[in-house]
Amino acid sequence: MTAEQALSFFVLGTMMVFFIWDRFRYDIVACSALMLSVALGIVPFDRAFDGFSDDIVIIVGSALIVSAGVARSGAVDAAIQRFLPNVQSVRAQLALLVVTVTVLSAFIKNIGALAIMIPVAFQFARRSNVQPSVFLMPMAFGSLIGGLMTQVGTSPNVVVSRMREDLTGESFTMFDFTPVGATLAVVGSLFLLLAYRLVPERKSQQVALHEAIEITDYTSEAVVPAGSPVIGKPLSNLVKIGDGGAVVLAVFRRGTHLAPLPDVVIELDDILLLEGGPAALDRIVSQAKLKISGDRSPTPNESARAEIEAIEAVIATGSPLIGMSAQRLALFNTYNVNLLAVSRQGERLKQRLGRIRLQAGDIVVLQGTRRELPSFLQDFGCLPLAQREILLGTIRRATVPLLLLGAAMGATAVGVVPIPVAFFAAALAMVIFRVIPLREVYRAVDGPILVMLAALIPVSDTLRTTGGSDLIAGWLSGIAAGLPPAGALALILIAAMAVTPFLNNAATVLVMAPIAASFATALDYRPDAFLMAVAIGAGSDFLTPIGHQCNTLVMGPGGYRFSDYPRLGLPLSIVIVIVAVPALMWVWPLR
Repeated sequence: MTAEQALSFFVLGTMMVFFIWDRFRYDIVACSALMLSVALGIVPFDRAFDGFSDDIVIIVGSALIVSAGVARSGAVDAAIQRFLPNVQSVRAQLALLVVTVTVLSAFIKNIGALAIMIPVAFQFARRSNVQPSVFLMPMAFGSLIGGLMTQVGTSPNVVVSRMREDLTGESFTMFDFTPVGATLAVVGSLFLLLAYRLVPERKSQQVALHEAIEITDYTSEAVVPAGSPVIGKPLSNLVKIGDGGAVVLAVFRRGTHLAPLPDVVIELDDILLLEGGPAALDRIVSQAKLKISGDRSPTPNESARAEIEAIEAVIATGSPLIGMSAQRLALFNTYNVNLLAVSRQGERLKQRLGRIRLQAGDIVVLQGTRRELPSFLQDFGCLPLAQREILLGTIRRATVPLLLLGAAMGATAVGVVPIPVAFFAAALAMVIFRVIPLREVYRAVDGPILVMLAALIPVSDTLRTTGGSDLIAGWLSGIAAGLPPAGALALILIAAMAVTPFLNNAATVLVMAPIAASFATALDYRPDAFLMAVAIGAGSDFLTPIGHQCNTLVMGPGGYRFSDYPRLGLPLSIVIVIVAVPALMWVWPLR
């Protein structure tokens, strides 16, 4: 072992210890490992920041923006309410998510399949009152398993097919991977459904100050316009959309005040007094196609509508708004500001929204342009709360984000453009078509995750540049010579699993496939099963968040720690090895 190889192993080993220790945030650990590698000379100065231009960083960042755009559109809420209204138990929701992602990953890129379903996971988590972390890691692992089923499911399968052609003159075909891959997908999915509790529930690492503010009793008012799908349906159908997060306090119909009984049939132009959290109110308003009573466009210019936002504020002592109502103030006509909702601590408001006399300490949701809202807040003694996303009364474009995501995945599936270009273009289009406001873009991108990835890429690459991977190959050759056929096959599979966190999965195939072919030749075996074992191992990184972009994609939203991955991933890896070895020997006989 050379000095450079020893230093590479030292840096990687030390980094893993600090990741597992979890005393310092993962991006700080990764950047420190990068600087140590530069100081020790194993990463050249001019290659230190190559990771920031790597495709993986672009893919993960773009996928986060695309996923946020899909979630923000409201299309996921509508789809769940229409097609999956009765899926309530956590296990049933997890089964649906894992199976869907696994099957999709067989035919489209697993990062795309996962991006589609992440917003669904968040909606299920909200419905079941659990953290999204319950769903996200099993989904990420399911996407990796699903990619094993076809040639196009994951990069290692494509690379190993080409290497087989170089070695034997014949490539693997599209569905050569299916018998073993489908077996692993079924067994792996069942394991995830049984063992998902091995991962503790975590809160997102993107938690901000606003999440410490619990406001669940906003009162708002909405009108039932022509074309609303709830016309002619009982009030209970409308309340169901909010998943228990909102209630109807009163129904005003042609000057008559009706009690909000569940069997009251909704009619055109009914005015509904609603109470609930902002998210539940937004779901009811957007999916029932209601119109917030105070929601009138502060600007007639459609192109300027992107400048409109809603903000939460507290009415301070001494505010001119105290004792006044929105109707009396003529807020919209005079100040170009809409009052969308009011919350008063310890009191249920049952008056029409425009008639509520505001008090000190009331929390209000105001809608206006970014140019006019700050001056209004200042002039009227309102203190803005820590900013959080308020979708109530905002423009929603449900079909555009789905079309953009579909176009990106379709383009990659037929090979028109590479994955990073397709997803970057989709993320950019989300902004251009105003699916997600520009101010929300950088909030959707998880900076610490991207920095960690960019820093780790040159550090992990030292295993290859110093010859450390060749050294490992030599060790494996010596061990495998004395093993029985099943043992040699298992060794290749385990080695590929162990190496892929430090090399990307395609590079793992490039390193390990020649070793596997040499094993087969030296032991007088056919190489097919060994090459398949390399592809399975390279595509099965369940031990770390850094070996595959799907694992990285869920780390921030799921709030996972580095040490959480092996809790579920290690037993899953063992299951994969136990099932894959005999399956490979049966489908691809060694002699």
